[in-house]
Amino acid sequence: MRLATLLAFLRPALPLILGLSLGCSLSLLRVSWIQSDGEDPCMDTGVNNGLFAGEMKQDSVAGGRSSENDEDFKPRIVPYYRDPNKPYKKVLRTRYIQTELGFHERLFVAVLTSKATMNTLAVAVNKTVAHHFPHLLYFTGLRSAKVPHGMVLVSHGDERPVWLMYETMRYIHQHFGGDYDWFYVMQDDTYAQAEQIKALVTHLSINQDVYLGRAEEFIGGDEQARYCHGGFGYLVSRSLLLKLHRHLDSCRNEILSVRPDEWLGRCIIDFLGISCVSQHQGQHYYSYELAKNADLEKEESEDFQAALTVHPVSEGTLMYRLHKHFSRIQLDRAYQEIQQLQMQIRNLTSLTPAREGGLTWPIGINAPFVPKSRFEVISWDYFTEQHLFSCPDGSPKCELAGASKADVSDIIEAALQQLNSRYQPQLRFYKQQLLNGYRRFDPTRGMEYMLDLLLEAVTQKGHSHVLAKRVSLVRPLSKVEIIPMPYVTEATRVQLVLPLTVQELDFVSNFLDMFAMNTLDTHDNALLTLLFIYQPYDAQRVSQLDVFAGVKAMVGELEKRYAEVKIPWISVKTEVPSQVKLMDIVSKKHPVDTLFFLASVWTEVNTEFLNRCRMNTISNWQVFFPMHFQEFNPVLMYHGEQAASSSSTDFLRDGHFDRHAFAEACFYNSDYMAARTKLAADILDRDEVLESMEVFDVFLRYSGLHLFRAVEPGLVQKYVLRSCNPRLSEELYHRCVLSNLEGLSSRSHLAMALFEQEQANST
Repeated sequence: MRLATLLAFLRPALPLILGLSLGCSLSLLRVSWIQSDGEDPCMDTGVNNGLFAGEMKQDSVAGGRSSENDEDFKPRIVPYYRDPNKPYKKVLRTRYIQTELGFHERLFVAVLTSKATMNTLAVAVNKTVAHHFPHLLYFTGLRSAKVPHGMVLVSHGDERPVWLMYETMRYIHQHFGGDYDWFYVMQDDTYAQAEQIKALVTHLSINQDVYLGRAEEFIGGDEQARYCHGGFGYLVSRSLLLKLHRHLDSCRNEILSVRPDEWLGRCIIDFLGISCVSQHQGQHYYSYELAKNADLEKEESEDFQAALTVHPVSEGTLMYRLHKHFSRIQLDRAYQEIQQLQMQIRNLTSLTPAREGGLTWPIGINAPFVPKSRFEVISWDYFTEQHLFSCPDGSPKCELAGASKADVSDIIEAALQQLNSRYQPQLRFYKQQLLNGYRRFDPTRGMEYMLDLLLEAVTQKGHSHVLAKRVSLVRPLSKVEIIPMPYVTEATRVQLVLPLTVQELDFVSNFLDMFAMNTLDTHDNALLTLLFIYQPYDAQRVSQLDVFAGVKAMVGELEKRYAEVKIPWISVKTEVPSQVKLMDIVSKKHPVDTLFFLASVWTEVNTEFLNRCRMNTISNWQVFFPMHFQEFNPVLMYHGEQAASSSSTDFLRDGHFDRHAFAEACFYNSDYMAARTKLAADILDRDEVLESMEVFDVFLRYSGLHLFRAVEPGLVQKYVLRSCNPRLSEELYHRCVLSNLEGLSSRSHLAMALFEQEQANST
């Protein structure tokens, strides 16, 4: 009875007990298999074949067996230890990760030229292919040669061909041996397809000794040895150049040759045992020898069409004709590839859920931008063949000229070509008139156009008919390129220059407080110079009553608080405070490498902007004119309410970027002095012209530097009604008035103020 009761009680738990017993038995059985001395042939096969190698070696380690390759699977932690007896050195990190990882640029190009061909063939090479190569240098044996515009020339001072080759290879190794993977050497009588050469090196391994070009036999030499013909150009890998450098001096002394390419080939063969090859890793170096008086239109052979280089090129016009011919070939290939890709996209779109409805026009170009609100709608600009109705200066109508006129002419011609190619030979279209034109820039795809054209359609029989037709065109965004810029750092000292008039005395205290808090307290590398602009009447009685005495007292307090800081000031007497005349005075008192920040008394200096000033200003390259953010008039914005509710500035509501103000500027003293010298030669001591100009105008008209004009959120100025000096030129006075008017308030708040005023007047 008791046994039956016990079994009835344990019956629900029997499956659990049996499962636990079975699991423990199987686990013990598996352990016995692993710890046995026998080897499983299946497991051996898997290991030998490389399958699941990581898992099998982990099991062998768990079972107590070790092998020679176990170290590859064991993580090793290297503890940090610093010897206390050695001084600690701060680790200097490179600015770019590419430099720290040891990455190299892909291709360096060297062009050998001479006195007879420098101004003809070398110039033709520079105009045809130089802009396709990332780095190209010209080498010559002339001494103090006059360099044509746009070329970088290295003169060795010896016109012997072999000596020029020796010096060129040595120069390339010393200056560029550690920066590039491939080195391409060519002559100036060689036409090279730059894009094809760059595509070739992208398919070659960089860790091999490669001497690639048109292989030629030595005269009377070994039949197996080959050198690369210099007229057709040749590629040298970085590893080969590094090995060759050690033997260049020996080659110069031991190898006698008249031709520089033969001398280099013999040097590589004798000391490195490497011969020139015309193909490597499945990549062929195709070249073509051009016959005298050859007609390019009749050169239709496959060797000519596939050639990477053509030699010899006897004159510059032939170089340009070759460039035009091969550019047309590449363009036709590009159009064929585009058509093939469009056909593939069309075929694949039919298999998608959206089918043909998901196909965008043009095929392969991003779909138009879809705005999510009315504030994101991209507006269309209306134009005709003579006028543009969306002008940069805000006027409703302006003449179509310059790049805009060329753009309109280009798209009209492109529209006619597309229409004629589609409807020929049945119809031939001729433009009568552009009725309407619209364009807009879509950042997702490019510039879009809509044209209403009045066309004359002519049939094959000569019948004509006038019709209006609307066409749509897209100029898509091309490949994005990074513009090379000189290297700058954030460690440059900034010299602030603050011109100060009597009318601006009420704002000096806030400026000095912000300067002390954001630069002096943070030990920023910035200095300050004040310019006290005295009116003639105030300058006469400065000994009795100095209008700037309070400012000078503030400066003295700052110098006492910061003992290492000196804030100099310069007193100027003038009725017309011309910005250029003031900078002339400051420029003479500072070194030529000084970085100036020309500020206004309403500027709130901060470290964020000073760093951008340093990075955006490049000596002999670029000057920076920021557009500060100007807050609106709080009386109009808040209608008597407390402005504290908007302590955090809302850039879309509480102000605007003042594009009429040019008071803030960052530039180097050397750049200003160079532009000022050109200005002085132009005005011929007519100082009254300076009163109609600002520093921005000086750089714009008399320097070839880049003028970087951009919005600057780091410069925020409180609202103030600036006093516009009527003694300045009409243009400068007009800028000041526009700045005051646009800085009052937004359109909605101005409309509300006018509405409230009308309501008050009506009652």
